[in-house]
Amino acid sequence: MVTAASTVQTVGDAKLLRFALKQDAIGSGANGLVYLAAAAIFGELFGLPAAFLYPIGAFLVAFAAALLSLASKPRVSRPAVGVVIAVNTAWVVASLELLIAGWFPLTGLGTALVIAQAVVVAGFTALQLAGLRKTA
Repeated sequence: MVTAASTVQTVGDAKLLRFALKQDAIGSGANGLVYLAAAAIFGELFGLPAAFLYPIGAFLVAFAAALLSLASKPRVSRPAVGVVIAVNTAWVVASLELLIAGWFPLTGLGTALVIAQAVVVAGFTALQLAGLRKTA
């Protein structure tokens, strides 16, 4: 059973939250499609193996679809948004670990990509948190 405390009740109440989820979906989906279509090219440009980019791309496309579905529901599930925030936080942490641990021989462009994505995902996460607070 869904309670009022676990969902955001109206479209107007969740305007910022829906915006943040949709922007995250657009960014994630676009990245995912590019990784799937050009993993070999990107691998060379960024110093990331195509075998790493294909599953990341597939995950991002699926994640984007889930975000769009969540944002379009009449009632936005707060627990589901919590999962989105947790996934985004894990992405940022994994990005930092990738840089620090040196898992791959990143090019300068690859390092810039990882940093830029971590910053953008952190921004989406901050917007989603603000949207949740606004709807509380």
